[in-house]
Amino acid sequence: MAEPHEPVAAHSADGVQASTAAEHDSGGGVPQFEFQHWGGQIAYLLVLFAILYVLVSRVFAPRMRKVIDERAGAINGALAAAKQVQAEAQDQARVAQAEVADARAQSQRVAAEARAKAIAEAAERSAIAETEVSGKIAEAEVRIAAMRDRAMAEVGTIVTETTRAIVEKLTGQAATAAEVKAAGGAA
Repeated sequence: MAEPHEPVAAHSADGVQASTAAEHDSGGGVPQFEFQHWGGQIAYLLVLFAILYVLVSRVFAPRMRKVIDERAGAINGALAAAKQVQAEAQDQARVAQAEVADARAQSQRVAAEARAKAIAEAAERSAIAETEVSGKIAEAEVRIAAMRDRAMAEVGTIVTETTRAIVEKLTGQAATAAEVKAAGGAA
């Protein structure tokens, strides 16, 4: 081996040709491209292809098919379950809407009944109060009429007494009942 600091010898054109010829003669090329080895290579290729074909078709492909089928089954099952859940949710929503509508109708019916009952009770109380007021008015009218009749009866007595007092004051003599009656009838 040459020293690293040693000057490199100049290569001649003859030296390069001699080295390449030696390489070709020693058989240092790529054996796959040499025709003498192709028969064995084709045989190995066919054997390996057959082994790989059997492995793929008998082992790997069924496993892959099984996995793909399981995934497809799981996906289809999940889709079916989702559709069923969605249908159930829609049914429950319809039922809930129907219940809400029924509850609304019932509450409106109850409110209308309560309103009608309150109006009926108010009308009944009003009728009772009106009857009581009418009774009190009738009693008051009877009392007023009795007081008016007493007052009118007393007016005659008052007129008679007043007439006697006036006559006595004016004439200085007491008037008789016949004179007072004649004077009250003339007025």
